[in-house]
Amino acid sequence: MFVGVDVHKDTHTAVGVSPFGEKIFEVTVGNYDKDFDLLVEKVVEVSGTLSPYFGLEDCQGYGERLAKYLASQYPVIQVHSTLVDRARKRQTHPEKSDSLDALGVAKVMMTNIDSLPIYTVTDEGKIAKQIKELSHEREFLIAERTRLKNQLHVLLHRIYNSEYATYFKNPFSLKALKHWSRVRPNCDVVLLRSMKRKVKRLLELREDLKEIEKDMENLMTEGGYKLDTASGCGTVLASSIIGEIGDINRFKSPAALAKYAGCAPREYSSGKTVRYRKTHSGNRRLTTAFHRMALSQISRMGNDKAREYFKRKVSEGKSKSQALVCLRRQMVTIVWMMLKHKTVFDINYRD
Repeated sequence: MFVGVDVHKDTHTAVGVSPFGEKIFEVTVGNYDKDFDLLVEKVVEVSGTLSPYFGLEDCQGYGERLAKYLASQYPVIQVHSTLVDRARKRQTHPEKSDSLDALGVAKVMMTNIDSLPIYTVTDEGKIAKQIKELSHEREFLIAERTRLKNQLHVLLHRIYNSEYATYFKNPFSLKALKHWSRVRPNCDVVLLRSMKRKVKRLLELREDLKEIEKDMENLMTEGGYKLDTASGCGTVLASSIIGEIGDINRFKSPAALAKYAGCAPREYSSGKTVRYRKTHSGNRRLTTAFHRMALSQISRMGNDKAREYFKRKVSEGKSKSQALVCLRRQMVTIVWMMLKHKTVFDINYRD
């Protein structure tokens, strides 16, 4: 029996489907352990001789508590919301509700059970999830810092005119920020207070970002990750890659990881014509991270073998962007090996 669950903040709606697609039951429960017990009791009551398989759209956010609870007793399948939405749009009348979403999860799981990932709870997965949360938090703080810098630019120009640009090469360096926090220029009091608040917040953000990056380093050491040993791949970029990949044991080969990361070409053949096209699917955050890593390999901070590989692909007739895609695919294989075997960076580019 396939049990699809549509998860929410306070309640979860579950719908059970037989192997023939027949709806067996529907129940809505809360987000506490006692409610999960009621769900399991209901499934046991109606399943009979059928073995229950649970499918959740969200195993990391609101559904994480339920996923952990069920994973200790039953197989829990991760069903991406895109698959459910795609199946809904194929209907004659594509309607949406908690009940229909849960039914859609169950039917997608029933037809794609062999290709959907199984939810597991591992120590490596926990550390990777913590790294991912820190990476996302850092991105939010970086965006906030950018907005504050833009606002401070305007305020400094209103207070000092263009003269402020001659005081410091970088008006947002630590020395400059401390200077702006101490000075008392002859200007509007409201402008001055606004400037002081923004400078104060920028100084706080510097400390917050240092603390986050320190926590990233500690978690990477705890997990035995050595991805930051790669040339041009610092703590921030390595954390972004590790966080999006999660437990590397989810991917049985570098090819599987490349497909998840959107770094594998998509076959587009017909008849005797065999061709491949660049794909735009996959985890876009991971695609961006591997792209940045590939760029760093051919930079001055990179390594000679990466530059030789890149130039060789260009000499074979590929454009620079195509050669970079090839290099990016090589980086996926290297990262898979580093995470799988907890090894340091080893340069070995092969066709």
